[in-house]
Amino acid sequence: MTDQTPPRAPGEPLQPVHVPMLRIVEWGIVVWAVALVVTLVVPALHDGDRTWWPWACVAGIVLGGIGWLYVRRGRGNAQDAR
Repeated sequence: MTDQTPPRAPGEPLQPVHVPMLRIVEWGIVVWAVALVVTLVVPALHDGDRTWWPWACVAGIVLGGIGWLYVRRGRGNAQDAR
């Protein structure tokens, strides 16, 4: 069974969809952290021409942290409640 909302009337304005941005950013940081661990554990992923791969993961974590702070302060999605 699915929770379906009734169809809206033709003149009724659309309602915004709630998207939990803080959770999305947190999961993105976790994914980058896992990718960093994998690239450091598997030597083939950080040797030779791939020496930049761990740094890409670090950049993802740092930028995700900046995004987390931005959203946490209420600028990314002011109505987002945890």
